[in-house]
Amino acid sequence: MNTKNVVRRHPERGSQDREAAYSVLDEALVCHVGFDDEGPTVIPMLHARVGDDLILHGSPASRLLKTLGGGAQVCITTTIIDGLVLADSAFDSSVNYRSVMVFGRAVAVDDLSERRASLEAFTDKALPGRRPHLRAMTDAEVRSTAVARIPIEEFSVKSRFGPSGSPATTGVWTGVIPTRLIALDPIPDGDTPIPDHVRHLLS
Repeated sequence: MNTKNVVRRHPERGSQDREAAYSVLDEALVCHVGFDDEGPTVIPMLHARVGDDLILHGSPASRLLKTLGGGAQVCITTTIIDGLVLADSAFDSSVNYRSVMVFGRAVAVDDLSERRASLEAFTDKALPGRRPHLRAMTDAEVRSTAVARIPIEEFSVKSRFGPSGSPATTGVWTGVIPTRLIALDPIPDGDTPIPDHVRHLLS
């Protein structure tokens, strides 16, 4: 096991459970991609998972995709905040969360059919049920989008659940405030009625 994967701070919160890692990667919308671009650089991006690969996409002109296309090593992280943990002191307060770090070397996706499938996976993840209502991507659109995949081989999961664990002694309210990402009412561009697959995103 790569020593980078070892959780040293609160090791009881760490895990090498692949299914737990995939659950976080599939639920989270945004990841942060760390790479060396003449110095440490971190860029937030949308991502998708296809099997045992993490997929990123963007403009072929972007410095990130150029770097990834060259087989760069990356560290990709994502976090879901599940709640604010309120203790009777700021020191003992915390958050409940689930996070994943993936370490790997990027591989450019050059095959157009594989690239198309990867791009479709993005739409299916971010907007479930949307793709059947859209026109198909043209070959020109597929060619003009760079895609990189990172095999999910080295990874680390870390999470925290539950209350603070510090007993309240001062009469201050303590507990957990659950949090989640929600979609608000859609803002239409025109007069087309809001379809069911969009309404479904609001539930």
